[in-house]
Amino acid sequence: MKRITVSLLKQHRACPEQVELFASLWPDGVTPTKKDCLRAVKKGLDVNWFVSHCLPAAAQAEYDKVGAAAQAEYCKVTAPARAEYYKVTAAAWAEYDKVRAAAGAEYDKVTAAAQAEYDKVGAAARAEYDKVRAPAQAEYCKVRAAAWAEYNKVRAPAWAECDKARAPALWAALQVV
Repeated sequence: MKRITVSLLKQHRACPEQVELFASLWPDGVTPTKKDCLRAVKKGLDVNWFVSHCLPAAAQAEYDKVGAAAQAEYCKVTAPARAEYYKVTAAAWAEYDKVRAAAGAEYDKVTAAAQAEYDKVGAAARAEYDKVRAPAQAEYCKVRAAAWAEYNKVRAPAWAECDKARAPALWAALQVV
């Protein structure tokens, strides 16, 4: 396994909290050992995210295969508790939803006049905005169209050459699978 670093995690767009946690555990990065993997899980690093975003498909498949039995057991053990959770919270959710709906209706009633005034003022402001920006947008569109046409003159032959290589590349990729 290659070295895992803060830079690698950022490159794969890990969330800031996970990057910070990783950096607190391995400020200089880590070439993971079995012990490091256990530490990562114990400390709360999202290893599922890491596997799915930073490892190749073959490694992801192995991770899924090795963890499948544990995942199935987890689901089996937690299913009754999950069912009880939903049973217990259903009534509270229904009551919340009822109160929220009533409060939302009251809010809409109270704010309707202000919303209507806002819409009226907003429409006038939007019309003025459109009037001011329209000539600039038209000029931009004219320049963009000319530039796009020039770009396509260069792009078209290059794309045709690229297309010639696609079938052999696809075949080569399929030979690996």
